[in-house]
Amino acid sequence: MTAAIRTALAANAIRDAVAAQRAWVESLFDRLAAGSRGEPGITRDTYGEGETFAHRLFAEHATAHELRITHDLAANTYATLPGSDPDAPRLLIGSHLDSVPHGGNFDGAAGVLAGLVTIAVLRALGITPRCDVTTMAVRAEESVWFQVSYIGSRSALGTLPEGALEARRIDDGRVLADSIAACGGDPDAIRRGERHLDPAAIRAFLEVHIEQAPSLVESKLPVAICTGVPGNFRYPAAQITGRHDHVGTPRRFRRDAAMAGAELAMVLDRIWEEEEAAGVALAVTFGRFHTDPAVHGLTTVPGAFAFSLDVRAYDQAVLDRVEQRMLAAIREIEASRRVSFELGKRASAAVGPVDPAIANGLEASAGRLGIQTMRLGSPASHDAAAFAAAGVPIAMLFVRNEHGSHNPLEAMEIGDFLDACAVLADWVAAEVA
Repeated sequence: MTAAIRTALAANAIRDAVAAQRAWVESLFDRLAAGSRGEPGITRDTYGEGETFAHRLFAEHATAHELRITHDLAANTYATLPGSDPDAPRLLIGSHLDSVPHGGNFDGAAGVLAGLVTIAVLRALGITPRCDVTTMAVRAEESVWFQVSYIGSRSALGTLPEGALEARRIDDGRVLADSIAACGGDPDAIRRGERHLDPAAIRAFLEVHIEQAPSLVESKLPVAICTGVPGNFRYPAAQITGRHDHVGTPRRFRRDAAMAGAELAMVLDRIWEEEEAAGVALAVTFGRFHTDPAVHGLTTVPGAFAFSLDVRAYDQAVLDRVEQRMLAAIREIEASRRVSFELGKRASAAVGPVDPAIANGLEASAGRLGIQTMRLGSPASHDAAAFAAAGVPIAMLFVRNEHGSHNPLEAMEIGDFLDACAVLADWVAAEVA
């Protein structure tokens, strides 16, 4: 038998083993959706009822398939297929199970199910892995709830920023530490810097995720191999203070906070345009941008303005450069418009470089399986970046998704998802066999 034939037979075995998982995959996605309705869409709130339901469902499925279930200080959930060498660095596959309010069913959850599919394929092929293969269901990736990035993954790695546990949930004001404790975690241990995961004991962290801009839809391809996860700097609760005035006040007397906010937005948009023209990938987003609803009105010059800002790029030097230009612009706007900016607490996340050897390996696996792929930078932040910042090799696969994410219309096809699972399983099988 030639090497080419052996390769073809192995590829067929992978694809057949993945295809055999389709029924329970569809059922588990349906059960996740049914148990976390957000009307419209899905709401699996961070450290709330929706996310906890999803973790319980994940654990029930893994237990039924005789995987070893564990939890950590942040109430993350792990399902492990034990390896033959308990001292070998483990392979972690996973993503998050929370969602934004009224989001879709696949953002995050697809990566968790991909880990379960990979383990099922190893078993179907009769492979006893050399190392533990673990699917990690991560808590609290969606920063919208507590305005803190990567709470679950950074808590597991012992890298959660100081003061983060005192953050309050945006809807009900619950303190993060109390929310973690209510879900079975140990916020005091997190505060002490204890960690559940030692980066040196992790071979790699692999994450499957739906695409969040329609690049694969445009390219008519089912799967992409990630080239990098952007870092960011954020100001979740910035304020501009001027003076409320009568609508007829001449311009020279005004201290218009809304105009100051608009001017900053246009400055950052011009910076973005310049960077993009120079070939630099960047994204600038004012998520909140509004006058004070308690006092604003048709005949009042706004004396107060609030906004949130997220700036992300694939290079820390770019982030530093943009932020310095922004701060310089704010000083000029304060002087010219006689207002004051209070940017509030700053948050940030590190750039997540993808391990080139793993990315190349995934591309080779796709080639063996006859699955067409493309290289694609992530437009969004992901837990994988927290692992990369801790020194763990990472890689990601994206699945075609027609309507973006963070909305009820996420449209991942199960066939495309299974293609991504096949690429992942092929690489993992070769790595751990």
